[in-house]
Amino acid sequence: PVPHFPARSMHNEKDLKDRIDEMKTELSKLQTENAKGTLRKETGKIKKTKKEVARLLTRLNEVKKQWI
Repeated sequence: PVPHFPARSMHNEKDLKDRIDEMKTELSKLQTENAKGTLRKETGKIKKTKKEVARLLTRLNEVKKQWI
C-alpha cells in the first residue's frame, strides 16, 4: 500500500504529479481486483483512492495558479 500524505502538505509540482501517478496506478489495481471479484473487504478503498486523486489534482491546480 502507498503511504498516505495529505495533499495540502505538498507544494512541489513534481511531487504532486508523482503522487498522482502512484494513486492512479493503485486505483487501477483496485478496479481490476474488483472486476475479478477478488477485492471483497477492500471495496471502500476505491472510493477513498478516487477522492485522494481528486484532492491531489485540485492541489496541483492550486500550485500551478500560484505561479501564473
